[in-house]
Amino acid sequence: MSQQRTAIVTGGASGIGLAIAQRLSAAGVLVTIADINAEAATRAADEVGGTPWQIDLADTAAMEELQLDCDILVNNAGIQRINPIQDFVPDDFRLIHRLMVESPFMLIRAALPTMYERGWGRIINISSVHGLRASAFKSAYVSAKHGLEGLSKVTALEGGPHGVTSNCINPAYVRTPLVEKQIADQARTHGIPESEVVEKIMLTESAVKRLIEPVEVGALAAFLASDDAGMVTGASYTMDGAWSAR
Repeated sequence: MSQQRTAIVTGGASGIGLAIAQRLSAAGVLVTIADINAEAATRAADEVGGTPWQIDLADTAAMEELQLDCDILVNNAGIQRINPIQDFVPDDFRLIHRLMVESPFMLIRAALPTMYERGWGRIINISSVHGLRASAFKSAYVSAKHGLEGLSKVTALEGGPHGVTSNCINPAYVRTPLVEKQIADQARTHGIPESEVVEKIMLTESAVKRLIEPVEVGALAAFLASDDAGMVTGASYTMDGAWSAR
């Protein structure tokens, strides 16, 4: 590689995003950590020898004139809200869609021109098994991830002639702060102890009865970001212990 590749990882200060940033950095990529938490972004960027970028990705109106210069864009930032549809707060629904569909669109839109100029680019969208399957009480998250799947495929079709690939990674439950918070939320919603949530709710559909480790997602992302994955595009890579095989 004649010139060092560059990457932007959203939500890169912790969890899956940090694991991806670490793996890309280990492969020689210069990583920008984009996160709403400036202190955490700086800490993570220092760890991977990269650059912090404090940004509120839910403020999509502020991103309309954005221009990005990167080789690899990882759309990872996300949140979760759990409630039955009739009790779902409309602003929570809108927030999740802004952060997890509109924001990736804005970032892809901002990054494609320079990727097209170079004739090389990688868009990696951290979707979920919920981009392919549904679960009760997650109307905003499931619909947002389904939307991200469609955005990723359209990006693959448009980007293909320009050397730009676009793929989704679809994990089941990964051992992250977001999932650990969900355990408490699920316990409340379903009226069961937290100790039963992982086994009876989170892993009920998975043939492999354990949480996914962030480093496993990082390894798949590193492959999708590599030259070896030039013909891998428009795909949704499940990492769900066979959940979606049902």
